[in-house]
Amino acid sequence: MRLVVVSAGLSVPSSTRLLADRLAAATAGRTSAEVEVVELRDLAVEIAHHFTNGFPGRRLAAALDAVTGADGLIVVTPVFSASYSGLFKSFFDVLDKDALTGKPVLIAATGGTARHSLVLEHALRPLFAHLRAVVVPTGVYAASEDWGAEGLDSRIERAAGELAQLLTGPAAGVPKARPAGQDITVVPFEEQLAALRRAG
Repeated sequence: MRLVVVSAGLSVPSSTRLLADRLAAATAGRTSAEVEVVELRDLAVEIAHHFTNGFPGRRLAAALDAVTGADGLIVVTPVFSASYSGLFKSFFDVLDKDALTGKPVLIAATGGTARHSLVLEHALRPLFAHLRAVVVPTGVYAASEDWGAEGLDSRIERAAGELAQLLTGPAAGVPKARPAGQDITVVPFEEQLAALRRAG
């Protein structure tokens, strides 16, 4: 089983990638899925070239194949101008229109203020409904003040549980040990949070 995480964060370190990692770890803890991360920041030039010449570059083609072949997706975008980022939308614009049909997708976003939390419902959910994906009921939005605050952990766990159930059935609601050799590398939350604070 393959779980692909699409992260549209632009900075390093990135709160978008941090949220993506936490969602992936929570979902992987309930399934036997192998996790692959697609960083859109690294594909920006190839995505732009695809629009002008109609052909994906080598790395973009590999990312598109990964998303198409995934059993489930976690997609995370920063919020710009009250919606998903242009880079995030551009990636899904170059994806084959039928690639996500019936595919379980967990949607998530990050932003500077809680006022943009409805981006999940007015932008992300309609986009993936249009692509005929199966979007889990709980989306996860993390504003700057949510990091380290009460509530974010429970939203992450609830959304991960819903995605796991779509991937493996109702018995996936409880975290379980991962098989040997299938650990994913996730930087500890405290280290990533400290790096975000240092970056301003």
